[in-house]
Amino acid sequence: MEEVRVRFPPSPTGYLHIGGARTALFNWLFAKKHNGKLILRIEDTDEERSTQASIDGIIDGLQWLGIDWDEGPYFQTDFAADHTAAANRLLASGHAYKCFCTKEELEKKRETALAEKKAEVGYDGTCRHLTAEQVRAKEAQGIPATIRFKVPKRPGTLFYDDEVLGRIERAYSEIEDFVIVRSNGKALYLLCNVVDDIRDRITHVIRGQDHMTNTTRQVLLYEALGAKLPVFAHMPLTLDLQKRKISKRSHGEVVAVQFYRDMGFIPWALCNFLCLLGWNPGNDREFFSREELIEAFSLSRISRVNSVFNFKPGDAKFFTDPKLIAINEHYLRTMDLAELGDLVRKELEAEHLWDPAYATSRRDWYLATLNLIRDRFHTLKDFVTAGRAYFSDQYPIDPKPLAKNVLKQPELAVWLPQLAGRYEALAEFDAEATERVCRELAEELAVKPGVLINGMRTVLTGQLAGPSMFDIITTLGREKVVARLRRIDHLYAAA
Repeated sequence: MEEVRVRFPPSPTGYLHIGGARTALFNWLFAKKHNGKLILRIEDTDEERSTQASIDGIIDGLQWLGIDWDEGPYFQTDFAADHTAAANRLLASGHAYKCFCTKEELEKKRETALAEKKAEVGYDGTCRHLTAEQVRAKEAQGIPATIRFKVPKRPGTLFYDDEVLGRIERAYSEIEDFVIVRSNGKALYLLCNVVDDIRDRITHVIRGQDHMTNTTRQVLLYEALGAKLPVFAHMPLTLDLQKRKISKRSHGEVVAVQFYRDMGFIPWALCNFLCLLGWNPGNDREFFSREELIEAFSLSRISRVNSVFNFKPGDAKFFTDPKLIAINEHYLRTMDLAELGDLVRKELEAEHLWDPAYATSRRDWYLATLNLIRDRFHTLKDFVTAGRAYFSDQYPIDPKPLAKNVLKQPELAVWLPQLAGRYEALAEFDAEATERVCRELAEELAVKPGVLINGMRTVLTGQLAGPSMFDIITTLGREKVVARLRRIDHLYAAA
């Protein structure tokens, strides 16, 4: 059986965006499913816009997502000689010809055709029938020439079978002779892409439907070069709520893979979400491990309908698709604690909150703390923002609980230090004992226990909500709890 070989060929003209990441992911899944190979090929022929920073960003983004490749990265510019050789072969075989029409001449012809309401406004084939002698004469005059592919003049349609969309047909009469090499001698994407896929023995081309305008012309190139057609599978596009295609230019950083890395999303959560943009598992299931998704993936379940990336610019709550946030929350709540610990460690290190003891003598405490607080968090960043009080004595107090639970009850400036004294004297500092002492003091003061509990939560964590108050107390430990409760007066002073 022929080895499955697929490729991801990004253009390094910007960051890796989620549309490109989804394409890479689908190719990766297909290769893994069939024990095949994924080739990473950087299509850097747009020299004016291609940058090393973009190349680095693409590679970093793929590595962060966990999408590995088997060959490459290859760089398209390294194979310019192959592209030139292919163009010369097409010239020699009569499948292509030199075109000496200038841009100005072509534009004038187009304007005339439009004015006369002609059915055909594409290239009129002026140079298609030049004799060899006429070509030599123009070359002798130093007239620059492009190379155009000579589309067969035949009745009927050209077709190929798409694994997603079924049979795709286009009449030969609708395809104009297209340029494959610029007048400066550099081959265009149409030719480069085909030549590279032939050389890399690509068996399946899995890409977005926006490439379909190229596919029929590329089918002609495969045939003219005597190469076997790969299997084509064109994925639906991803649109925003206004039905615009998701793009770097229109949507900015919210569609960049690096944005989600920097916002504290779990790499596989993003992969899981991206796969569901345009692929249907055949049931209501939403969460897949890597192994499960590889096993379940098939081209036949790629949708023909465009998917929607549901986000609202300027809305802090919906800064990205709510489904992605929900998937990320699921992984935060359910993933292996040791794996979560490694991810949170990077966030803590970035904020200078990491204690080396968390990897050794305090590892059990560290993992237990993550397990305690993770249920209410949305991203990894929450561990160093909302969860900062567990790892540092320098943490912000949310103004809302401060006003509601502390400043409206000035007696807490006396009551909480009293409670601190009783906690300091406890023989056993555990959840049961600390709750009993708190309720006893509330009864003596003739106040509801919630007054003390909510005040403590605000002072100890800076947050309005969280785990059980007495689990928080025992997690923080006697020393921190006592010290923080006795510092309450500074909150009134600052207010």
